[in-house]
Amino acid sequence: MGSRAVPRGARLTPLWHPSDNFGPRRLGVRADTVVLHYTAMESAEGARDWLCNVESSVSAHYVIGRHGTCWQLVREDMRAWHAGLGAWGSVEEVNSRSIGIEIANTGAEPFPEPQMAALEALLTGILARWDISPERVIGHSDLALGRKIDPGPRFDWSRLARRGLAIRPSPATPGDFHADARRFGYVFTEDQHTALLAAFRARFRPGAAGPLCDADRALMADLAARWPAA
Repeated sequence: MGSRAVPRGARLTPLWHPSDNFGPRRLGVRADTVVLHYTAMESAEGARDWLCNVESSVSAHYVIGRHGTCWQLVREDMRAWHAGLGAWGSVEEVNSRSIGIEIANTGAEPFPEPQMAALEALLTGILARWDISPERVIGHSDLALGRKIDPGPRFDWSRLARRGLAIRPSPATPGDFHADARRFGYVFTEDQHTALLAAFRARFRPGAAGPLCDADRALMADLAARWPAA
C-alpha cells in the first residue's frame, strides 16, 4: 500500500482497518488523555495486524507507519486495550480515559519526518474533538513506570510541545522531586525511584545521566506547579 507525507497543518484521514479488540468505555467516562506508544516491531503492517488479532488481546485506536500512513483500528469513543496496568494521577483505569496511538518504531531508531507530521495532524484533530489539553498527552512510560519505556528517549517531545501538542517545562526553584512527581501525575512506590527518574529524563531531559540533581528537581517543580494531574 502506498503512502505520502502529510504536510504540516494538513488534515489527516486515517485508513479504516478495524480490530475486534475493544469494548465500551467503563462507567460512561469519556477520553481526556492521549497515550503515545511505539510498536517495538520492524513492520508497521505487522504491528497493525497483531493489534487486530483476537489472540493478542491488545489494540490501539491508531497506528502510524514510518512513511506517514495512519490506520484507525478502534473508534475514538470506544475503549481500546493499549495501556494495560498503570495509572496517571487519580486515574487507575487508563484505557477507559484515553486514546492510544501506536507509532511504528523499534525503539532504537529516529522517528522520521513523515511519521511525525502525521502524528501532529492526528493529535491536532483528537485534541480538538475531545477538548484534551496538551498536558494530557503522555507516554506509555509515564503511566507504567518500570514496565514500559515507550515511546522512548529518541521520541521528539520538544517538537510536539513547540506545536502546542504536548508540554515542555522550564526550570523553577528546585523542590521535593518525589512529591512534585506525584502532583504532576506519576504514580509510583518508594522502591521505584530509578524507574521514575528514567521515565522523567527520557521525556524531559533526554541524554541526562547520573544521580538525581537540581536540574531534575527544577523541571519537576515546574511540571507540578503548572500542570498538576487530576
